[in-house]
Amino acid sequence: MSTRQSALAWDASMAIEALAAADSALWVWTPSEDRLRVTGASRPLGLGPLAPECSGAAFAAVAMPQDRALAEALLKPQAEGTEIAVRLRMRDHPTCLWRGVWLEDGLRAAGVVALETTFAGSDRDPLTGLLDRRSFLARVGETLTRAGDYELVVADVDRLRRLNEALGHERVDRVLSALGSRLAAAFSGDDLPARIGEDEFAVLVRKGTGHVPGRLRQALEQPLRVAGFDIYPTVSIGAVTAEGGPDAPDPGELLRRVELAVEQAKSAGRGGAAAYGRALETDSLSRLALESDLRNAFVRGEIEAFYQPIVNLKTGAVAGFEALCRWRHPKRGLVPPDEFLTLTDEMGLMNELGLLMMTQAARQLAEWLKRHPMAGKLFCSVNLSVGEIERPNLVEDVARIIEETGLPRGALKLEVTEGDIMRDTASAAVVLARLKEVGASLALDDFGTGFSSLSYLARLPFDTLKIDRYFVLTMDRDEGSAKIVRSVVNLGRDLSLEVVAEGVENAGLAALLLQDNCHYGQGFGYAPALPAQEAEVYLNESLSDGAAPIRARSA
Repeated sequence: MSTRQSALAWDASMAIEALAAADSALWVWTPSEDRLRVTGASRPLGLGPLAPECSGAAFAAVAMPQDRALAEALLKPQAEGTEIAVRLRMRDHPTCLWRGVWLEDGLRAAGVVALETTFAGSDRDPLTGLLDRRSFLARVGETLTRAGDYELVVADVDRLRRLNEALGHERVDRVLSALGSRLAAAFSGDDLPARIGEDEFAVLVRKGTGHVPGRLRQALEQPLRVAGFDIYPTVSIGAVTAEGGPDAPDPGELLRRVELAVEQAKSAGRGGAAAYGRALETDSLSRLALESDLRNAFVRGEIEAFYQPIVNLKTGAVAGFEALCRWRHPKRGLVPPDEFLTLTDEMGLMNELGLLMMTQAARQLAEWLKRHPMAGKLFCSVNLSVGEIERPNLVEDVARIIEETGLPRGALKLEVTEGDIMRDTASAAVVLARLKEVGASLALDDFGTGFSSLSYLARLPFDTLKIDRYFVLTMDRDEGSAKIVRSVVNLGRDLSLEVVAEGVENAGLAALLLQDNCHYGQGFGYAPALPAQEAEVYLNESLSDGAAPIRARSA
């Protein structure tokens, strides 16, 4: 053998020394011979009494009693190519991870065993340090091999997208990291806490350890402070029970069931909770049907704009409308927006919806302006959906719509949220300026609920600020809300911006807003969103009476 060949030759003794130094070992299991061979760092792994070889029964006997079912599952013959990933605790030793594969038509299995900490980086969520989705499912599968009753609970962090818009991804990562730490502190020992999605945490526990959803909520819903902001997280919780043993459900199927429960909990609003039941399977099938119907609704023209009046508080005249989408289903009737807007977003149809609403609203407004010249400078507001400001061809579409309908400059008003602006202010400023150039006016929606910089507001080409309805609804009984409303109105006037107050539910609130010199009011005190024909009737009546009617008090 040449010197070069000698240098490249495999030195088995050096390989064994390297395994021992890394607290790892190789193992080979031959069922026909009932022989498990171990080579490497057998002692620190708790395998000293078994090395260099032992029987299957001896191997299972050295495992912790609660892990013996896992040890026996590792030894059970499988088809060739079946992968092995099992965590075992040998007596008086840390948890070890056994990885390997079945070979030669399932005649033997071979792999490596090491302390779990050796593999920690590969199965942990890097942000929280909890188990990631893949490893969590693997651990659930291992745990369910043991007899007993278990509960899988998943918590979905509410309004994470809104937090991302307001705080930015880096700060939200700090929020999620803190939630992960709280979950790890609340569940330990044999419990399995994990982060299984961007905004989802999970835990598998053996039943009888207390009210698990309550423990989970208590851990995650404590307030925290990030970058100077007080955050009050809420979670929607789903739960499912399972019986361990040979007939245990597949981990993926179990997770599917609990996700159905989470969706049910979210439908009840923030902070909801639900348990899996067979009825949810029917609801899931109904959702699939709803998705199909929604996709066809765009083709069949079932999505239509309703119009909520916006009233000049000083004169009482209708100044304009806000176009809000509604779905007129052929069998279900009018589908509420909260039942299909989230689904529209999930299906990637929000940009299509936004274009449809702009087109309908512009055409309707053009007709009203022709038929009602006494209405003056009537305008119509349309919401840009989250992220729509970044859509290619947005400016070109707006320019085309304004040109085709012949609307005067500023009559079509586009509403954007603070979150959309804050994601990329420089890019948003360019798009907003171009929208103004082609004839649209611009409103900043829900002002006061985000964390935008006032310097951005002064530089961006907005025409209108809209005060979030919460502050308006509570301004007659909450001095803090009243101060916020007055501050926004004064800020708008200082920046030469018109101010629209949403949530005007009665004449009392309208009077307070007028006292604060707010320009416009919008809310159920005047009218809800109306079909186009009814909205025109409302406009006609307002023109005839000289002012829009408003309720004296809330219903």
